Amino acid sequence: MFEQNFKNEIIEIRGQKIGLGESKLIKIPIDRLPTGTLIEIPVYIFNGNQLGPTILLQGGLHGDEVNSIELVRRMLIDKSYKIHRGCVIVVPLLNVFGFLNMSRDMHGKDVNRSFPGSKTGSLASRMAYYLMKEITNNVDFAIDFHTGGEQRNNFPQIRYTPEDKKGVQLANIFNAPFMFGSKLIPKSFRNQCYKNNIPVIVYEGGESLRLEEHAIKQGINGTLRVLKHFKMISENIEIPKNTTSIHINKHKWVRAKVAGLFTSVVNNGNQIIKGQILGYIMDTYGETNFSVKSPYDGYIIAKNNFPIINMGDALFHIGKP
Repeated sequence: MFEQNFKNEIIEIRGQKIGLGESKLIKIPIDRLPTGTLIEIPVYIFNGNQLGPTILLQGGLHGDEVNSIELVRRMLIDKSYKIHRGCVIVVPLLNVFGFLNMSRDMHGKDVNRSFPGSKTGSLASRMAYYLMKEITNNVDFAIDFHTGGEQRNNFPQIRYTPEDKKGVQLANIFNAPFMFGSKLIPKSFRNQCYKNNIPVIVYEGGESLRLEEHAIKQGINGTLRVLKHFKMISENIEIPKNTTSIHINKHKWVRAKVAGLFTSVVNNGNQIIKGQILGYIMDTYGETNFSVKSPYDGYIIAKNNFPIINMGDALFHIGKP
C-alpha cells in the first residue's frame, strides 16, 4: 500500500516548495472578515529525508470540536516524532472562524458539506476549495479528526468507506477500540477524497467543546501506529497497542420515546445485552419514570450527555459486531 509513485520529493503548497529533509509553516489566506481580520489556514509540512507516503493530519474541520484540535496540537509540538521517511502535512485547525465563535459551522455553513468548494463561493466553500487544491492534492492518504456534536460523546472509533480497500487497511492499522464502515455523505471531505482516489479514515472521539484525555490519547496512539507502520517515524518509539479493534457491523441510535430529564446508568464503551436498562427518563414532577432499554446485544459507541430530553432525541448509539 502506497509503495510507489511517492509525491514527497517536492511538496508544493501555495507556490512554495518543500524538498526532502525540509520543514515549513505556510499560511493559506482565505478571506477577510468585515473587521479586516485575515482568515488563514495554518499548514505545517514535515518532509523526511527519504521518499515515502505523504499523509494529512487534519483537525478542527468543525470549529467546536476542540478535542480534535488538541490531539493534533500535541503531536505537532512533540519533537520525539521526527519524520524520517515520507511527509506529514498537519492542519491543526481548519475552521478558524468556527473555533473563535465556538461553532461547528463557518458563518452559518458546514465546511464538511461544502466540498469540492469554490474559489468564489461562501467562506466555507472557499475553505473547502483551498484545502483540496493546495493541500489534499499532495497527499496519499489522510486522517480526519472529529468529535461527537451537540453533547453527544463518541467513544474512540474509526469510520471508513467500505468500498475503499486502502481505507479499510488504514483503519485496521490505526487500531481504535471500535471501527465500522460509514456511508459517504454528499459534499463531505471524505466523499470528495474518495472521488479523487485518496483514502481517508475519520477518527471520532469525545464531544464538542470538551477536552477528553482518553479520546486524545487514543487518537495520538492510533496515528503513531500508522506512521510507524509506514516507517515514517523511528521504530524505537513505543506505542501502546489495543486489543483487536471491535468491528461494528450494525449500529443504530436508541431514541427517547418520551420527553423529560435523562439519566444514564451505563458508560461509553460498555458491552451491553438485549433488554438491559441503559438509563431513565423522568418527568420534572416525579410522576413517571421511563426505562430506556437496549434493542440488542452490543456496545455503547456513543451517548448523549444532555439531561433535558425531547421525544425523538438520540440517547445511545449501539454498535453490534
